[in-house]
Amino acid sequence: MDSKTAMGSEPQDSPVRPDFERIALLLQGGGALGAYQAGVYQALAEADLHPHWVAGISIGAINSALIAGNPPEQRVARLREFWETVTEAPLGGPPLLFQGDLQNNLVHQFINQSRAIGALLWGAPSFFKPRIPPPIFMPVSSPGHLSFYDVSPLKELLGRLVDFDRVNSGEMRLTVGATHIRSGNYVTFDTVDRKIGADHIIASGSLPPGFPSTEIDGEHYWDGGVVSNTPLQWVLDASPRKDTLAFQIDLWSARGELPRDMVEVDTRLKDIRYSSRTRLGTDQFRKTQALRRAMAKLLSETSEELRLTPEALMLAAEADDKVYNIIQMIYQARIYEGASKDYEFSRRTMEEHWKSGYSDMTRTLSYPEVLQRPTSADGVFTFDLKRQPGE
Repeated sequence: MDSKTAMGSEPQDSPVRPDFERIALLLQGGGALGAYQAGVYQALAEADLHPHWVAGISIGAINSALIAGNPPEQRVARLREFWETVTEAPLGGPPLLFQGDLQNNLVHQFINQSRAIGALLWGAPSFFKPRIPPPIFMPVSSPGHLSFYDVSPLKELLGRLVDFDRVNSGEMRLTVGATHIRSGNYVTFDTVDRKIGADHIIASGSLPPGFPSTEIDGEHYWDGGVVSNTPLQWVLDASPRKDTLAFQIDLWSARGELPRDMVEVDTRLKDIRYSSRTRLGTDQFRKTQALRRAMAKLLSETSEELRLTPEALMLAAEADDKVYNIIQMIYQARIYEGASKDYEFSRRTMEEHWKSGYSDMTRTLSYPEVLQRPTSADGVFTFDLKRQPGE
């Protein structure tokens, strides 16, 4: 099995542009935790690893749009502008910068919870604002008002920071996921087959009951994370298949400790609910790709007469010898962040998340095997910086 953990080898020199047909960046949903993904992208950009395809859900869709909707030299600056804008102090004045002993987890937890309560009461600047009065006290005029917050500020912000003509130019593929409310089905909006605008991005992050559904062409959509919070399978199943270097950036960890109090119970439940099960998916994909490569090799060694039989032609349609590097990164939340970590939109915490993403990706890229084509029989290499031996 061609796979690695960060425990098994030492970092080497700086990476070079890898020999893959496609580089994909896959961004999970997770609200305020999305600043981690922005830090990851900064490290990729500095390594000249600009993706051919960005795919995201919820906050991952917003980060994806900021990347696809700007030229390479402006993408990090636009991500920074977005995250600094939505983490401004909601009531004006300078951001709260607590200068006390944040080495104490209880103190840090108190500060974070205070900031999270502020987001619940006043929203996040240029992102969402509370509905006054909330819809529980009065009838609403449309399904788009069935929520505790109004996200119209986000549409204005995306219009300012994202060039949707560039998004739809074909320079970079963009895919975002949402949930079709009437059918309950998962849908993808992809620049390959449609024109994507701000509404498609907002639909991907329309998580009820906080945010309202988004109407597109007469249909209403909720957050894609209601059904699935990972875009990895879209890339693995894409046709035609290509040699792919995929960076899967998750914001929720499926693995964790046994909770010790009710706060940790709530936090752990949220982690499990929104985590991606990426490891299970990659294990299944590895088996499938091993079969595809075996079929391709077998067919290449058979006679032309046999290759033209209906059965062989059916196998040939699924056979290929493509290779895949799947690089998974999972944000590891600090113990003091708690269950409010996805709506704690403070500047200090945003900077912590950004720095963590940048550091994790820089460290990941220092392992040369991450960017090298796999040599195993199944043609699949996986790398997880945080995975421990035996897991």
